[in-house]
Amino acid sequence: MHDQIRNELREFIGDNYLFGDHDRLPGDEASLLEEGIVDSTGVLELIEFLEDHFGIVVGESETVFDNLGSIGGLTRFVAGKTLAGQPVG
Repeated sequence: MHDQIRNELREFIGDNYLFGDHDRLPGDEASLLEEGIVDSTGVLELIEFLEDHFGIVVGESETVFDNLGSIGGLTRFVAGKTLAGQPVG
């Protein structure tokens, strides 16, 4: 399940923030903000994608770097929400 989530996240980030240049995708634990891939507006778009694509709800208290700051963090966050009973959309 983690691999599928990670692959879908990498696909979305590559397509939407790197304009299809998937070779520029950072490692799973690299900061999307520090790498200049996602800015504050991009985080909002990312949250919308998570909610729409994975069928989860991202609470305001969950919008922290550990959850949204890297592909690895995003993967763990989505997997945790899914395992907690929120179905994948």
